[in-house]
Amino acid sequence: MLKSTIDKATDFEKRFENINTVMFEDSQVASKAVAKEIADLIKVKQSQKQPCILGLATGSSPKGLYAELVRLHKEKGLSFKNVVTFNLDEYYPMEPDAVNSYVRFMKKMLFDQVDILPENCYIPDGTLPKDKIASYCSDYEKKIEALGGIDLQILGIGGNGHIGFNESGSLQNSKTRLVALDHITRVAASKDFAGLSNTPRTAITLGVKKIMEAKRVILLAWGESKAAIIKTSAEGQVTNQVPASFLQEHNNVTFVLDKEAASKLTRVNAPWLVEKVTWTDRLIRKAVLGLAMHLEKPILMLTDADYIENGMSDLLAEFGQAYDINIKIFNKLQHTITGWPGGKPNADDSNRPERAEPGKKRVLIFSPHPDDDIISMGGTFKRLHEQGHEVHVAYQTSGNIAVADEEALRFANFVIDYNDKFDIKSEATEKIYKKVVKSLTDKKPSEIDIPEARYIKGLIRKGEARATSHFVGLNDDHIHFMELPFYETGTIDKHPLGEEDIQMTVDIIERIKPHQIYAAGDLADPHGTHKVCLDAVFESVRRLKDKPFMKDCWVWLYRGAWQEWGIDEIEMAVPMSPDQVLEKRHGIFKHQSQKDGVVFQGSDAREFWQRAEDRNKETAGIYDQLGLAHYAAMEAFVRWHF
Repeated sequence: MLKSTIDKATDFEKRFENINTVMFEDSQVASKAVAKEIADLIKVKQSQKQPCILGLATGSSPKGLYAELVRLHKEKGLSFKNVVTFNLDEYYPMEPDAVNSYVRFMKKMLFDQVDILPENCYIPDGTLPKDKIASYCSDYEKKIEALGGIDLQILGIGGNGHIGFNESGSLQNSKTRLVALDHITRVAASKDFAGLSNTPRTAITLGVKKIMEAKRVILLAWGESKAAIIKTSAEGQVTNQVPASFLQEHNNVTFVLDKEAASKLTRVNAPWLVEKVTWTDRLIRKAVLGLAMHLEKPILMLTDADYIENGMSDLLAEFGQAYDINIKIFNKLQHTITGWPGGKPNADDSNRPERAEPGKKRVLIFSPHPDDDIISMGGTFKRLHEQGHEVHVAYQTSGNIAVADEEALRFANFVIDYNDKFDIKSEATEKIYKKVVKSLTDKKPSEIDIPEARYIKGLIRKGEARATSHFVGLNDDHIHFMELPFYETGTIDKHPLGEEDIQMTVDIIERIKPHQIYAAGDLADPHGTHKVCLDAVFESVRRLKDKPFMKDCWVWLYRGAWQEWGIDEIEMAVPMSPDQVLEKRHGIFKHQSQKDGVVFQGSDAREFWQRAEDRNKETAGIYDQLGLAHYAAMEAFVRWHF
């Protein structure tokens, strides 16, 4: 399946890319295609009575691949008895049974679920004395060479373009070795280690040379957060600053991407530069706005020459001079701006993003974490309430893993002091307090909190969310804490979305019967929680779409916590004054546990209130740059049609 898709790639697709790239609708379909190629290779080797040598990766990217290989073993009888595996890397130091060890990861995801022989599974040893590492790494490579080299190497890609743990600056002939991890890599990994201070600084990695010697290489990348580095790696120059770019010089490599990871490739982002296109309204808007941004010109200042010199002469040939096209796009963009996110009653709504009627709408805001509502759409949230709409907010998860241990201890101490002050005697309280203190004090990095500690952390976030909603003006009966079960694992890795999660989401939508639903479309969230929460909303809406009340329901998607919508995607932009920006900041400040050092910061060092303000100001700045009205800030939304 994968091979045939690549074979169908046309010449124009390679005009900008120097690597074969195959784009799939989603990572699940892509993972199945890669698993089929691996399964076919294993079977060919079995028929030849030869071992199949696989180079394997860890991290989130290959999880779906391993799940599909396990399924093929259990349901289709695929045997791994002739398979020998070499993993790319391991943190150092790292015990094999540690929560974040790659030995543990591989056993859980693949090895313990198939019939591979344990002696055929090689993973770098994170327990070695430092003076033994060099000789160990040399022996690791010799084992690969003795088996004839790697038949197929699976790779992921880091945000800085690292492959394995070959960071920026790695040389093309680098060997298997101990490396210092880049700060960007450590920040990305810190979510698994409960903070940057607990994240390893070094790792053992297979060298670039051995990766390049593999007979076949498949690099997996999912999500918008990988889009920029995929473009750089596939279309940019070969440079040791982006080790993945070395793969341009491999003669049998494929980048397997979902549509989000492929979104910045030229053939996807600007297809008119690659082939003749059908100019839809959406594509015209994307091209014209992209041209204006590239040239740093207002839309109405673009000329015929600008279009022609930037590969858009076909657009002029089909639709006339730049002047007319510019006005059309300018007007469309202007019509996205509204100070009435719930619609303006008794007004002409033909050029507004929302309906005028009903004048008073029931609004349901879904917030994946307890602070996403105020961070991503706080100005709109407050305006909807102030303009008389019946606003409900549903906090989908407890957010308990994002609270520092010190915060939990502080609140536990408060309860004890409170009880002592008011002479409230409770042996149970004392017992729980001592249990929690002991567990948090003795806990090793990355160990899971006990249920009592998680509950205290959840209460902290619940109180902060309630305070924010009160700040906006909501009553308690309009504040809903869902605590979806998929989230409650105590770790970054969550359960898959389940029927109970979906049914809880269906129930709240049916109960409120909203005219508007707001949900987080911010899929760059490194926790993955936003994606699961959005899937729950989408599936619930699909199940309810034939209900009479759903015919009057519109679904709007917001972003802001981790990224923002592109200017060509925005369908509603809600402007904010300087005072409203400050109000939103004060609302975010209600989440004190998320200030001054967030447990799961991601790669963005700014606090969430700073991220939100900067992104909102940047959005307003883009509108200003394109020649529209100048505002202090803007929150942006895209409508999802079901």
